[in-house]
Amino acid sequence: MSLVPMKKLLLDAEKQQKAVGAFSVGNMEMVRGALRAAEARQEPIILQIAEKRLTHSPLELMAPMMVSAAEHASVDIAVHLDHGLTLDCIDKALGYGFSSVMLDASLLPFEENIAVTKTVVEKAAAYGATVEAELGVVGGNEGDSAEHIIQCTDPKKAAEFVNTTGVDALAVAIGNAHGNYPTLPELRFDVLEQIHQTVSIPLVLHGGTGMSSEQFRRAISLGICKINIATASFDALAKEAKQYLTSVSTPDYFQLSEEMVRGVYENVVRHLQIFSNQ
Repeated sequence: MSLVPMKKLLLDAEKQQKAVGAFSVGNMEMVRGALRAAEARQEPIILQIAEKRLTHSPLELMAPMMVSAAEHASVDIAVHLDHGLTLDCIDKALGYGFSSVMLDASLLPFEENIAVTKTVVEKAAAYGATVEAELGVVGGNEGDSAEHIIQCTDPKKAAEFVNTTGVDALAVAIGNAHGNYPTLPELRFDVLEQIHQTVSIPLVLHGGTGMSSEQFRRAISLGICKINIATASFDALAKEAKQYLTSVSTPDYFQLSEEMVRGVYENVVRHLQIFSNQ
């Protein structure tokens, strides 16, 4: 059990009619919490970080920690660059040993998205790494102030995109969005079903924070094999930190660290139970 290509986890999940949890991390406590949950449940997970987060969590610090955590885990772990925005960042992540990368070119015109994604597929092949891409536009934002308007994935274009680029996984837009939903989202399962019928590779659902158990399970039944969770983990860490700091007169760093780990651990366990259809 160790660092593995993300594709392996997705194909295994597809066979078992489950989804792999992909948990964004931003510091040591988040890595430890997610890893502890995976090992407690003896389930594989994906540790990931988005390029937009690197301002606060530099890749040169996060990458070695994430890769090392995967290499020493008692379960299979993939390490993924989520929402890469530049080829330079893709190159760096692959060089650090990430087993999966995503260049998000979903805001580009269709043909440009195809062209740049093919470049990433070629780069990743030299490392045996998995490639995820996005078609359509997932709403919300990935760490900046720009709000993206949801544009559902076109099922016909999805098939052409996958066949032309050779990607291993496709992130779809079906009404999902990054960040906290003000109300329960209305997901276009009809669109997801059409994509599932026309595309043979594993599908990815971004913006998982705040969806219901029923929505997750229905999405899994329609081809979703990877579900991204970011905001929920960041919120869980912050909540536990706040509760601890307001409960003691003299905070202790080491206890604070453990409380943050616990917050992430509990959030990851909760989602893994749902993704395993338990």
